[in-house]
Amino acid sequence: MEKLIQITSGRGPLECQWVVAKVLKHFLQEAKDNNIDYEIIHRENGDENLTLKSVTLLLQSKNLNEFLSTWLGSICWIGKSTFRKLHKRSNWFIGVFELEGLEKINFNEKDIQFQTTRSQGSGGQNVNKVNTAVRATHIPTGQSVFVQDSRSQLENKKLSITRLKGKVLEQNIIQLQKRMQETWNNHLNVQRGNPIRTFSGTDFKKSYEDKSFKKQRSQLKNELKNYKNDLN
Repeated sequence: MEKLIQITSGRGPLECQWVVAKVLKHFLQEAKDNNIDYEIIHRENGDENLTLKSVTLLLQSKNLNEFLSTWLGSICWIGKSTFRKLHKRSNWFIGVFELEGLEKINFNEKDIQFQTTRSQGSGGQNVNKVNTAVRATHIPTGQSVFVQDSRSQLENKKLSITRLKGKVLEQNIIQLQKRMQETWNNHLNVQRGNPIRTFSGTDFKKSYEDKSFKKQRSQLKNELKNYKNDLN
C-alpha cells in the first residue's frame, strides 16, 4: 500500500512553520518504529532556518491505515512563540492530510524501447559506420533520450537507461508538484480545534494522543519496561 501524505502549516505564521519541522521529525521516527518505508517527495522551506511550510511524503506499508488514523487531521502545539516572545497567542495549528488520486510512476526497464542508429558528428572510426548510438523511450510516459557518448553500443544503452530513469522521475516530481498546487486548499483548511494530537513546550514534548489507542500505548510501555529490565 502506498499513500501520499502532506504536512502543512497552511497559511499559518512562522511559528506554524516551526511546528511542521518538529512534527516531521516525530512523524518519521514513528514511521520507522512501525516499519513504514518513506520517501520525502517535496518540501517547501519556511521563512527561517529549520522551518518548513510543507512537506510531502510517500509512505509504503501494509498497515498504513492504522498508523495514519493517529495522524490525519489537525495537530496543535501549545507554547509561547520562540520568534515573538511577547506574542500572546499560545495555540499553533498545522495539518496532516492525505493526497488522493495520484499514482507514483514506476520505472521498469521492461517498459523501455531501444533503437540503435549511427552516431552523429565526429568521434572515431565507428561514427557513421556502425549503429552505436541508442535512443531509449519509456513507453508509459513517452519520455526518450538519445545517447552517443561511447563507441560501444552496450555502454550507450546503459547510459540511456540511467538518464531515462532520471527524466521519468523528474516528470513524476513535476506531476506531484502540480497535484500539490491543485490541493492548495489543504493549506487553507487547517482545522482549528479538536486536534488529533497535541504537543506542548519549546522542547516539543507530546502531551496528548487519541484515547482510542490507550491500550496500545500501555502495551508499548510494558514492552519498553521489560526491555530495560533485560538490559539490566
